[in-house]
Amino acid sequence: MSLHIGALQGQIAPLVLMPGDPQRARWIAETWLADAVCHNTVRGMLGFTGMWRGHRISVQGSGIGMPSMALYATELFRDFGVTHAVRVGTCGGLQPQLALGDLVLAMSASTDSNFNRRGLGNLDYAPTADWRMLRVAADVAQRTGPHHVGGVASMDAFYDTTDATEHLRAHGVLAVEMETSALYTIAARYRARALTVLTVSDHLLTGAAMPAAQRERDLAPMVEVALHALLEGSKPD
Repeated sequence: MSLHIGALQGQIAPLVLMPGDPQRARWIAETWLADAVCHNTVRGMLGFTGMWRGHRISVQGSGIGMPSMALYATELFRDFGVTHAVRVGTCGGLQPQLALGDLVLAMSASTDSNFNRRGLGNLDYAPTADWRMLRVAADVAQRTGPHHVGGVASMDAFYDTTDATEHLRAHGVLAVEMETSALYTIAARYRARALTVLTVSDHLLTGAAMPAAQRERDLAPMVEVALHALLEGSKPD
């Protein structure tokens, strides 16, 4: 066990999906994993381990924001021997070519947070995805529907009152979310591999937003892509 994850050693698989919402973790486990067992209920941040296509896969909620993601990612990599993690979640589109329901595969993650600077001697570290998992995800996504590969921005504030999104849009950033920069940085620190696969749930340029029913229906392709990235991206050469 660790401070925030109540699992025993061996209960968490080396391959982990990380949704922010613990109830989404439950939905993923019940929908995709066979014989899923709950391994964590501490603070209501649910985690499960089961089987997918003959391989053990875990799902662990991460909460909202970089501090929460860093907490769970650190304990998974450091204390439970996790080697590969894929964040699955929603994002706000910034570019006109993105539509609601499109997938975004995060190649890199900019941020307005000081999180990385605190841990890297005030350097502007550039956290990036694991190439092998990103490549698998891109290949699978081509068969599932519209997708985009590029940079995202992990922002500290959900309700941003600055003009930061305009600067990000001008520099080609695809979408905003709140966790990926921390996940990629922590993974690098522990020599683990990480990727983020997102679904565009709203658009900051047009004001469009998914209704609740569409959110449930249109998240399935994201999970399918993430599972393939975990499984195939972790295989040895």
